[in-house]
Amino acid sequence: MTIPFNRPYLVGKELDYIAQAHANGHISGDGSFTRQCHTLLEQITGAGKALLTHSCTAALEMAAMLLEIAPGDEVIMPSFTFVSTANAFVLRGAVPVFVDIRPDTLNIDESLIEAAITPRTKAICVVHYAGVSCDMNTIMAIARRHELPVIEDAAQGILSTYEGRPLGSFGDLAALSFHETKNVISGEGGALLINNPNLIERAEVIREKGTNRSKFFRGQVDKYTWVDIGSSYLPSELIAAFLAAQLEQAEELTRRRIDIWNRYHAWAESIEDAGFARRPIVPVSCNHNAHMYYLLLSDLAARTQFIEAMKAAGVGTVFHYVPLHSSPAGTRYGRSVGQLPVTGGTSDRLVRLPLWIGIEEHLDQVMRAAERALAPRPTMHRSISE
Repeated sequence: MTIPFNRPYLVGKELDYIAQAHANGHISGDGSFTRQCHTLLEQITGAGKALLTHSCTAALEMAAMLLEIAPGDEVIMPSFTFVSTANAFVLRGAVPVFVDIRPDTLNIDESLIEAAITPRTKAICVVHYAGVSCDMNTIMAIARRHELPVIEDAAQGILSTYEGRPLGSFGDLAALSFHETKNVISGEGGALLINNPNLIERAEVIREKGTNRSKFFRGQVDKYTWVDIGSSYLPSELIAAFLAAQLEQAEELTRRRIDIWNRYHAWAESIEDAGFARRPIVPVSCNHNAHMYYLLLSDLAARTQFIEAMKAAGVGTVFHYVPLHSSPAGTRYGRSVGQLPVTGGTSDRLVRLPLWIGIEEHLDQVMRAAERALAPRPTMHRSISE
């Protein structure tokens, strides 16, 4: 049997809600299910306003427009992230300024941010890797000192917290992802969270192709027209219906993922003690959402051999980001502050194990295969349930 790296999970009401959306006679954007998702997201995250988008990428692009990012501006961010984090600002003509990550959480190294600030710096964009929060107290203090807005790329962070506060509620703006590989899914999809009240009205305009259509439907204007830049960032009501079912069960989905993560973590303790790999590190200030479970192996050769051995054993594993600062587009559009050694070393060594709801019955098989791939000692495995 092949165990895939990811398998989308249905909570049960998704298809019923899609049928309801069709029966309601409205399957384009901003119907009743979209409004329900907005309410649920505001309750979950504590954000002042939530707006669904067709992707997390779209939410980041909206953030760049809202902050009036312009050619020549600089946005500080980690290099160890998905390309959308940088692309959203490059599309506005800005320069992504890459800084290194911390060796423990793999999040942006907050101690390096201030040295990266120049007169051209327009914003700080942080990424909460694996649903584990960045050091938001330090980052927000830096932002206040330099009067810079903060964007949280919380694509992986729904239902995670920092010192008890939900991720996505710290920055002026935040972006979430509901891609099928995330904890709460709609196939494709995302959301922009707006915590700066001064940006809410314009966010509605940008999301609606630069029109004041939202005001029109609230009866605030008698017609709507083109008033600003924007694009078509709304997801369909079918996507929103699917997502609404998932959001209603978000806490249960997270609980089940944490159970799987905890089994991996307990099992991997002996792996770590034996020196074969390093486990994830979660600071005491952070409650994570079990978005992923990864191991850091000794080097690129060990990681490559591990992935190949797991594939031969019928288990899907993947590496993660190729550093943006060393990519062809990264060298063309961005610049780095320092050599970023932690980023480069992490990228070569990190491997992600499959984590999806329903894998529980296969976890022992995954762990046995991982043990053989790391060190061929058949007596090493011990079921966590024993």
